[in-house]
Amino acid sequence: MKYLLFLLAVFVGAAVCSAQTPTVVDGGVVNGASFAKGQPGPPGGLVSIFGTGLVSKLATADTVPLSNSLGGVTVTFADLPPAPLLAVIPGVPGQSDDQINAQVPWEIGSGTGSVNMMVTTPNGTSAPVAVNFAPSMPGFFSAAAGGQLYAIAVNSSDSSLVWPQGLAASGSHPAKAGDVLIIYATGLGMVDHQPIDGGIPSALAKTIATPTVLFGGVEGQVEFSGLAPQFVGVNQLNVQVPASVTAGSAVPLQIKVNGVTTTNQVVVAIQ
Repeated sequence: MKYLLFLLAVFVGAAVCSAQTPTVVDGGVVNGASFAKGQPGPPGGLVSIFGTGLVSKLATADTVPLSNSLGGVTVTFADLPPAPLLAVIPGVPGQSDDQINAQVPWEIGSGTGSVNMMVTTPNGTSAPVAVNFAPSMPGFFSAAAGGQLYAIAVNSSDSSLVWPQGLAASGSHPAKAGDVLIIYATGLGMVDHQPIDGGIPSALAKTIATPTVLFGGVEGQVEFSGLAPQFVGVNQLNVQVPASVTAGSAVPLQIKVNGVTTTNQVVVAIQ
């Protein structure tokens, strides 16, 4: 679990930024786990926002419920209250954009549509950016290792990552057919026990829509799909590896929910 916290956190050095009006770059609102562009934001899901003049100094959330202001930065979707913020991260001039990690408010609703999003800093407010929303838009948390993009997924028996043997310093080994994996994602949409914005569930919170989880195209048995009890905006999937899966060190892992299927770029190791 400590390793998971490490992977979900962002460690960066603060850069000195000149005062400027905040600007969100074109396509700068992305899935907060996969960083996929052009996807709608689902209720309660995490997004990352990229641009210039968004952040003057590094600030990360240290309370739950999350604050809706970090380092003088706020983010609003339509006329909803300011969104909960996980981190505001200054970019490196000439190399990377500023980044804001935020939760889409649950109140955005379970339908589809578009709302204006704005970022406000001590130097002003960005021009409105149209952000689509949808019932769900899943994305896996993952990490690059061994030339692959491995899912943040752990073996339920020993909490080791489901990566090739020894690839992770904290411990990893492939799963086998019948094992139950705990997989972390965001964007699975509404749940039956909805927490407050920026909060964690006070009771077991299952997703309204049960997703399909595929291992190399073969469906696994989903034993639980809901909110992770310890992380804001993070979904947890408990899934049994199917018996007919083809073993390999990089087996594609996908989620399908509400007609949306993730790409096959994220993988796990199966023996």
